[in-house]
Amino acid sequence: MRMKKILMLMFGVLMAIAMTGCGASDSAGSASSSSKTVTVGENSSSSSAAQAASGKKALVVYYSATGRTEQVAKDLAKVKNADIMKIEPDPDYTEADLDYRNEDSRVSREHNDESLRDQIKLKKTTPDNWAEYDTVYIGYPIWWGIAAWPMNAFVKGNDFTGKHVVTFATAYSSPLGSSGQLLKEMAGSKGDWQDGTCFTGAIDDAKVADWAKSLK
Repeated sequence: MRMKKILMLMFGVLMAIAMTGCGASDSAGSASSSSKTVTVGENSSSSSAAQAASGKKALVVYYSATGRTEQVAKDLAKVKNADIMKIEPDPDYTEADLDYRNEDSRVSREHNDESLRDQIKLKKTTPDNWAEYDTVYIGYPIWWGIAAWPMNAFVKGNDFTGKHVVTFATAYSSPLGSSGQLLKEMAGSKGDWQDGTCFTGAIDDAKVADWAKSLK
């Protein structure tokens, strides 16, 4: 009987050891499965991000001296669900700089001496993720019948190959004229350029939205 009890005790110990081993194995299996789930999740996220990046994207780039062009740019970006970037000269124009009636003002001197326009620097020339944009809307005020020249530095500083470009402007009475075509020439005629429109007088948000919706 005593020998039988000893054998039963030894059998119980062996069973306990075996159960413990199975438990450890299951834990390792759970950890392994969890690790695989995280990896798959990360790969799926990367794939979604890549698909989003490969879709068509639009950017509104504008220079605004008095806020009128900025108003149009924001209306356009809202309708087209586009990103937006403001062109900022470095140094920026002061109110005195913009006084075209003063022959000694900055804009007057740059108007009379075109070489001064080439010296205009921008705080940022190339937008973030520039390569991702398929369509670029370029907006500016009309100065002396052409695009405000801070826009020259932006156009000359970027490659528009493969991009569809639409120009728009603001003025008190002047038309868009040849301003868009001149910018196209500065860009080396790279890209597909389309003349948009020039908003004169007071800016009407509804009219801007209607124009934006008409663009294909």
